[in-house]
Amino acid sequence: MTRAPLAGVTVVTLEQAVSAPMCTRTLADFGARVIKVEHPDGGDFARHYDDVVHGQAAHFVWVNRGKESVALDLKTPDGLRLLHRLLDRADVLVSNLAPGAAARLGLTPAELAVTHPELIAVEIDGFGAGGPLSHKRAYDLLVQAESGVCAVTGRAGEPAKPGPPVADVTTGLYAALAIMATLCDRMRSGPGPGTSITVSLFDAMAELMGYHLTYTRYSGVDQQPLGMSSPAVAPYGAYRTADDQTVVLGTTNDREWQRLAREVIERPDLAEDMRFRTNADRCGHRAELDAAIGQWCAATELAEIQKAADDAGIGNSRYNTPSEVLDHPQLADRDRWRTVDSPGGPITALLPPPVISGFDPPMGAVPGLGEHTDSVLAELGNAEPELTRLRELGAIGPRPQ
Repeated sequence: MTRAPLAGVTVVTLEQAVSAPMCTRTLADFGARVIKVEHPDGGDFARHYDDVVHGQAAHFVWVNRGKESVALDLKTPDGLRLLHRLLDRADVLVSNLAPGAAARLGLTPAELAVTHPELIAVEIDGFGAGGPLSHKRAYDLLVQAESGVCAVTGRAGEPAKPGPPVADVTTGLYAALAIMATLCDRMRSGPGPGTSITVSLFDAMAELMGYHLTYTRYSGVDQQPLGMSSPAVAPYGAYRTADDQTVVLGTTNDREWQRLAREVIERPDLAEDMRFRTNADRCGHRAELDAAIGQWCAATELAEIQKAADDAGIGNSRYNTPSEVLDHPQLADRDRWRTVDSPGGPITALLPPPVISGFDPPMGAVPGLGEHTDSVLAELGNAEPELTRLRELGAIGPRPQ
């Protein structure tokens, strides 16, 4: 493949935090041009969460590489006019503004259908339109709590938020998928009328809760969280080893259980015990199984446990901290790290997960606030005197230092 999958696609984005930036970074990873429109006063507020990456925020550098930053004040007539000129040349608009903000800017789907009739307009919101929570602000933790995710994470009586911002990331990826599906349809059918796409964080998390919601609907039981285990299968969990590490062992069917019991922990009595005959039986007697496996692991070193499990075809892994994952051989040996430019200096970033033969992801730089304002607006025909006028009016940001 000599051409990026999304080469020639232009995306304009009004975005903050993680969900929309993850969507547009994904599009940039596939070769789309992404123009990030930010307010001149501070820009995307995720820029300022912390300063650990050469003076930049870890969240921001994670989901904003490969974009161009244009600083416009959309509350000024000239700033809004420039945005519409960008949209005249764009294929896609992505936004995750606060409730009501798009309407105040004249960027509702109905208005965009008139002003930019061929545009794919994508809005990421919190709870979707038409419900009692539609007016509320929605952040990752709030949506995880509202959708039940926190109730099935952690331990009974000690609910927890999953560490990664899974509501933001999942919603961003669903939005990117919807955009790609729409672009694919246009490739087959030719240019057509504008398309409006909405994806809500709440709907994305309800989808991720599919197993739990289905189980509860038909059993009447709210499953309790089990820490590093699963309510769906047993045995499946984390155990301390003789060399003071943690191994995770899991079975997914009856045949695996038989091999775990007979070949790994060498307990044929458990393999023959009718209390553990089926997965449902084992889930009902989880504590007894965990005690037996835990006792064996506590007397066995990690390397021996993993070899025995691998030899028996039993899934297993080592519990790692983030600092250990940074040096993980599975990433290093497969050359998954790249150097990316940023205003604070070179940084290290992971390649995107999809590996496409013949295509190397561009891994573009993390933009400084307003870094590309002049170059992008010059493409629209704005010469230096006009840029100076726009700066004096406050419609565009100052030149980056």
